[in-house]
Amino acid sequence: LSELQRVAPSMLPVLLLGESGTGKELFARAVHETSERTAGPFVVVDCSGLTETLFESELFGHEKGAFTGATTRKPGLVETAQGGTLFLDEIGDVPLAMQVKLLRLIESGTYRRVGSVETLHANFRLIAATHKPLEKMMEKGEFRQDLYYRISAFPIQLPPLRHRIEDIGLLTHSFLQRVGPGRRRLTIDIDALVQLQHFAWPGNIRELRNVLERASLFADDGVIRTVHLPVTSASIPAQVSVPAPFDSGTLKHVLATFRGTRSELAKHLGISERTLYRRLKEQGLA
Repeated sequence: LSELQRVAPSMLPVLLLGESGTGKELFARAVHETSERTAGPFVVVDCSGLTETLFESELFGHEKGAFTGATTRKPGLVETAQGGTLFLDEIGDVPLAMQVKLLRLIESGTYRRVGSVETLHANFRLIAATHKPLEKMMEKGEFRQDLYYRISAFPIQLPPLRHRIEDIGLLTHSFLQRVGPGRRRLTIDIDALVQLQHFAWPGNIRELRNVLERASLFADDGVIRTVHLPVTSASIPAQVSVPAPFDSGTLKHVLATFRGTRSELAKHLGISERTLYRRLKEQGLA
């Protein structure tokens, strides 16, 4: 949170690093929403799987007749992001030839649509992300050193979910609160939440979201229970200490969903009743 608060007000490019699924887009969106550009658009560019030609067209746009199939002028994502934030996801997948043009865009703040000679001026805040080891890629000549130093003014390493077990309660609560039209709002009981805290989460936040979406299909009474969760061998070893969900957001959620006495709740959380009472009192929940 401190890193987000520190970098959001600035215009520095941010580079988010970490395993796939660690919530890089969520973090990038949070940076945008707490910056001075929050009223502008947040535009995501998925750099993976795009050919050089397609990437250039997507990023810069193209003129009518620029290539076969270009029947109309199309604005690029750089133009769409005007006044806002451009999020380049999986920037490690950008082809070398396009890295040169991307560098020119960042350094000069100008670009041209494919098939045009008109120079356009860009106005966006750049956030990039990758799960690839860019420094090793530079050594192999697979990623430009000058581009790396341009995008990594403020690098942030996002740890995998298995190293931030204390966040699972808040993330779960957040996911369950986001319901689409015609869908009911769900809760989760304490046993199921504790079980989630013991998974190793190789797929990180993306896997957590998928598990909750699947469990919601079986929660007929609106409460996700342990029986609705997958049985997995990819769990955290018993000797690893799993922090209890002590943040105020999670405790509020637990109190709202747990059906039992305070003594039983303390037992489920693996703490003494006195410790539970102290935590509740500290956070104004007693």
